[in-house]
Amino acid sequence: MAFWQNTPGFGLSAQDCEVLTDAKQYHQTLLKLISQAKTRIYITALYLQDDEAGREVLHALHQAAQQNPALDVKVLVDFHRAQRGLIGAEKSEGNAKLYCDLKAQLGTQVEVYGVPVKAKELFGVLHLKGFVLDDTVLYSGASLNNVYLHQDDKYRLDRYFLIQHPELADSFCDFTDKVLIASDAVPRLDIRPLPTLLDIRTEQKQLMKQLKKASYDVSKATSWSGLTVRPFLGFGRRTNKLNRLIKALFDTTEQELVLYTPYFNFPAPLLRSLRRLLKTGKKVTIVVGDKTANDFYISPDQPFNRIAALPYLYETILYKFVKSQRRYINSGLLDVYLWQDGNNSFHLKGVSRDGNTHLMSGHNLNPRAWGLDIENGILIEDPEQAILPQIELEKQAVLQHCRRLNGHEDLETIADYPAPVKKLLGQAKRVKVDFIIKRFI
Repeated sequence: MAFWQNTPGFGLSAQDCEVLTDAKQYHQTLLKLISQAKTRIYITALYLQDDEAGREVLHALHQAAQQNPALDVKVLVDFHRAQRGLIGAEKSEGNAKLYCDLKAQLGTQVEVYGVPVKAKELFGVLHLKGFVLDDTVLYSGASLNNVYLHQDDKYRLDRYFLIQHPELADSFCDFTDKVLIASDAVPRLDIRPLPTLLDIRTEQKQLMKQLKKASYDVSKATSWSGLTVRPFLGFGRRTNKLNRLIKALFDTTEQELVLYTPYFNFPAPLLRSLRRLLKTGKKVTIVVGDKTANDFYISPDQPFNRIAALPYLYETILYKFVKSQRRYINSGLLDVYLWQDGNNSFHLKGVSRDGNTHLMSGHNLNPRAWGLDIENGILIEDPEQAILPQIELEKQAVLQHCRRLNGHEDLETIADYPAPVKKLLGQAKRVKVDFIIKRFI
């Protein structure tokens, strides 16, 4: 029995699953589901931005609440991320100002909460995904702002899954209510005065302990041998079930493993598993964003910010991996694809094993997700490959904007980088802090 089969699963029909393939569909579908909701809307995201698309979503939530006073509307975002401006911007109330202003203006039953996963944003954030709208789970790694919702010319591509399933939706809402909202560490961010971490420091420590033991309620799950969905939660290193699930998917692959990740920086256990798969003749396909498709990338003709060095650091890690695995690329066992589409960005995550087991997750397959952030995912087991055509359609849509690497020569090196990047990466290597940085990215 596979590791994940120790967790009861919810039976599913292929008709209840839909895979969207672009950000505009995600945008339109979300607004449509909000307008049609009758009983509940639970939004959990890293952030809901104070920009055109973010305001549109929040206004839609308030409008739905005005039209239906019985509608239960809750929004959860990261506590720290909500109360700061963009990186490099002046100190401000951040997105929380929007939440407070709309609450004061409209006074509906929409409630916005901030979840402080760690004492500082650097050491871990709320990275849970999945919106519940009545009995539909809209699962994506995307947050809510202009670029994720393709409001203007630019978009950030993610994965978007619609699953119509009352019990799965109940499981997500039950966790949100009983573990997060019930905690005194999770305050409202739409009512002034805004809380500080000092106000909830003791409660925040208690929440961290609770999250390490928490899991989704699957008591309503029944024995099922066909298409099945299971929710998983992961936080911390020792008891992290989501990490164990991902490792198990790698280690039990018999034919092909397909990986999507925006940031190439695998945790050591996954890197060892990848190498073992290749040595034993298994096919591995990795789709990763080009450095110019990284959300931290800044064009060399723009003012430099230190955060802009991250995409280049990821490329150096990719370069080293591709060079070391050249023989598997040459033999066709390893395919590494770089995604690039103009000035748009890439944010896909997930794991597919043997065409019959698919993990949808916000997990970036990197050390930060592995040990710092709180993550979740939904695993779809599909022994009859009923939804594989949709999964393949999504894959082909992604690969349209990809180029396959023939070797490390297809990548730039530090010698090719802009002078400020070259200087910063060189300094990090000289003082031997680059390995520490890699643990946080």
